[in-house]
Amino acid sequence: MMQLLRALAAALLFLTGAAATGAADLRPEGHAHNDYEHARPLVDALAAGFTSVEADIWLDAGQLRIGHSYAALRPGRTLQSLYLDPLAAKAAAETLQPLILLIDIKTEGESTYAALEQALAPYAGMLTRFEAGKLVPGLVTAIVSGNRPLATMQAEPRRLAFYDGRMNDLDSGLPADLMPLVSDNWTKIFSWTGAGEMPPAEAAHLRDIVTRAHAAGYKLRFWNTPDAPGPDRDRLWRLLALSGVDFINTDDLPGFAAFRRTLGPKS
Repeated sequence: MMQLLRALAAALLFLTGAAATGAADLRPEGHAHNDYEHARPLVDALAAGFTSVEADIWLDAGQLRIGHSYAALRPGRTLQSLYLDPLAAKAAAETLQPLILLIDIKTEGESTYAALEQALAPYAGMLTRFEAGKLVPGLVTAIVSGNRPLATMQAEPRRLAFYDGRMNDLDSGLPADLMPLVSDNWTKIFSWTGAGEMPPAEAAHLRDIVTRAHAAGYKLRFWNTPDAPGPDRDRLWRLLALSGVDFINTDDLPGFAAFRRTLGPKS
């Protein structure tokens, strides 16, 4: 029981700590992009120390199937089988650390989100939720990306999932208990991909984005950053760390785990 209480306290810090972070916090967390494509979905990411994993869902014949494309869907690979059931087992065994489960909706937003709410309901005890006007921390925070029905989510008095914002949401005033995370495509905002020094104007823009996100209580992630091993990627990852970006998006689980070990401890 004490282990579970400590984990819940860590979950609360995990959810609310973004506003207090800054450039001195040199150890960003890892986000396992398209986690389901690894040999052991979820298992490999957790073993590598990742605290955020991504699952693409498709509403197909009443099931939330997992895959990058419709053609890639396979029988038995569902949100429940690959993620919710294993996470519930780890939560019951008190071996689960706070985790973001980023759920990327690939099919129509409203119907898929309705199915997602039904799928999450049996697991409510391990999930962060919003109810009675308050954030109730859980070990797993489900965040909806992709086709996100924002108006529906805003109107709900009780939610088991949260909204993944974009850059145009950064100054929206949306509360962090609805939108705890802001994510966007790196190449739509910056031209620098790690070769040489980042242009000063772009570095200043990145610092401004981080400052604004953290002031609003949001965590920050970029996708489509360089992911091929090499000095350019390491240079870019290091700059993201120095700038205070919260999650580094990657398919290379061991590569990021090794990179993270080269950084100093959080202050």
